[in-house]
Amino acid sequence: MRALGLLTAALLAAAALAASDARADNMDPALGRLTIDDACRTTVNGAGQYYDPTSQFRRCQPNDAAFAKLVAQLGTAIAPIASHAARTTGFGGYRFGLQAAYTTIDSGADYWKRGTQGPIDESTKRASVVNNEPDDVLQLYTIYLAKGFPFGVELGGAFGYLANTEIISGGGDVRIAIFEGFRDSIPGYIPDIGVGGQVRTMTGTSEIKLTVASIDAEISKPIPIAGTLTLQPHVGYQLLWIFGDSGLIDLTPNTDPLALCDYQGDNNPATPDPDKTNPTNPDPNALDGQPVCNGSSADFNNNVVFNRIRLNRHRINFGVQLRFQMLQFGVHVLTDIVSPVAANPRDGNLFDQDNTHIEDATDPSDPSGRTKFVGLHRLDDDPRTEGDDAVERQWTIALELGAIF
Repeated sequence: MRALGLLTAALLAAAALAASDARADNMDPALGRLTIDDACRTTVNGAGQYYDPTSQFRRCQPNDAAFAKLVAQLGTAIAPIASHAARTTGFGGYRFGLQAAYTTIDSGADYWKRGTQGPIDESTKRASVVNNEPDDVLQLYTIYLAKGFPFGVELGGAFGYLANTEIISGGGDVRIAIFEGFRDSIPGYIPDIGVGGQVRTMTGTSEIKLTVASIDAEISKPIPIAGTLTLQPHVGYQLLWIFGDSGLIDLTPNTDPLALCDYQGDNNPATPDPDKTNPTNPDPNALDGQPVCNGSSADFNNNVVFNRIRLNRHRINFGVQLRFQMLQFGVHVLTDIVSPVAANPRDGNLFDQDNTHIEDATDPSDPSGRTKFVGLHRLDDDPRTEGDDAVERQWTIALELGAIF
């Protein structure tokens, strides 16, 4: 009981530290800023994302590449920490504890600066137009519980919070120890071997729907020390599948499309659209229910859904766990074996519309849309944005404090 009390105190201290260090949700997604260019928008009284009527009714174009890069790095940050010993708790055993995972991101990239909220202006109480100082590291604090079953099976669940956001993550794990527990004779020299599968999803934002699934293989070996401590170094491989979808995003959220169009009603028998209804040549499909405007209806076209993202990441993990009686402390490190660009084949990862065919990227400096960038990979450097924004390898360092009983 004393050990559990110490563990609870540690959990509370870590949660308080996370809350004190976090700034008010400035890393929450802001996908409305991810446009190919800002020719369709203007700034009013220091606030951006207003539709610009002087753009000759040019439609805002979503930057699908920036969305893909944001999903690739955010998905890695909420991914399961499959860095653990291969040995399970055994039949009837439990594991309980806290993980604090710190994942690097390319914070200087354009998609992080434009794609996250940034701090609130204390004088105007308005959000930033751009996040000039995104966090260098994403912090995920997770509580987990696992239960052992016969035949080397262990099932678990996890519930986490991504600091400096309103994002909550959750999911489940399954682990199977293929070879464990041998101490004598020749098998005693063979390390424990295990495999596992995990899934994580997140909530707390309507802008991104993100799910990460993974499988892993681990090798570890317990080393007794002085009869009271057990040291378990481990190494393994993890394959991530990242599934990212956007919600319906308004690229000009500060403009009311009804006010801009001078809304008169819907196109129905009570308020017909004179441009679509002709008494001398009636059209049965003319009353389509669309808004009737005296002004411009262009801003209705600035609601978009970004292309869906399906990505792979290959990670190696290694670390060590130290156990004293029921208490266990672990340090784990994970990183990409190959770069995210190399891990995702060029086919299906270009600027395509439905992941079944290749479509070249439009040059935003050409209003005609005829100029194209040929063969751009969604995760590689985008010449349409400032600086090099190719998705680089990410590192995750996880600290774990728990109890086994």
